[in-house]
Amino acid sequence: MMNQTEGGVFAALWTPTNDEGRLLEPELQHHLGFLRKTGVDGILALGSTGEFVHFSEVARANLLERIVPLAESLKVLANVSDVSPVVACRLARVAQANGCAGITVLPPWYFPLEPDDQLAFFLRVAEATDLPMYLYNFPERTGNRIALETVAAFADRARLAGIKQSGGEWEYHRDLVALGRAKGFGVYTGSDTRFAEALTLGCVGCISGLANFVPEPLVRVLAAHRAGQATDAEMKLLQRVGEACGRIKFPLDVAAGMEARGFATGPFKSAVSEPTRYKYDLCAAELGTLLVEAGLA
Repeated sequence: MMNQTEGGVFAALWTPTNDEGRLLEPELQHHLGFLRKTGVDGILALGSTGEFVHFSEVARANLLERIVPLAESLKVLANVSDVSPVVACRLARVAQANGCAGITVLPPWYFPLEPDDQLAFFLRVAEATDLPMYLYNFPERTGNRIALETVAAFADRARLAGIKQSGGEWEYHRDLVALGRAKGFGVYTGSDTRFAEALTLGCVGCISGLANFVPEPLVRVLAAHRAGQATDAEMKLLQRVGEACGRIKFPLDVAAGMEARGFATGPFKSAVSEPTRYKYDLCAAELGTLLVEAGLA
């Protein structure tokens, strides 16, 4: 189990699969071995970067059963988000049965939700497991923002270990950090290219897509922050990586970075046009050059 105050760098894990959606296990094992050596604290399995929306409930359960043992010493958070509370609860129980350290939960998407109904959804999932729960706010993806009042109400009634704040609402980190200090939970940023700023605001860590292929600067930023040292060089590299990733939409930018670092990503899970493939190749080439310059090829 995780202590909500310990924080750390978590890679929002890429999920390499073949044309039939089956896990490329040797490729994933190689990638996880690399992540362990770089000093990341753990992984988020089947999150947004892991493209969980492409998998059925059964496939997600099977993937969790395989990912957890392959992770070995890495802490595994499992994203169990779904539009159905029944499915989210079943996946939460799968996560617990397979030794995950915690679960993350997005609000349901597509239909608008009243705050009280969103809270009821989260509480229902929390009741399905003894694992620590991390709320996951990403309104650009779900269309439903988790309000501060909802976070507070959940923390008063269930075991809230933390919240991941993703998307464009940067200032929301401040309110969440203040609430987290009062309620005893940690805030993890998804804004990896602003990680040092997030730590200064009081975030305890990051859950990062970029950590799949440039975990080293993120790990160094956290260590330097804890030691009271400067992180300018590391953050400059992360910002350059982020700018290069801007050539193509998420999560293909992470795939391009993985390819540039020499990791197998498997075929695209969604349909990709020729113009997008061209942008992808440009992104991978630019990131490859950056990695060579940084000594990370």
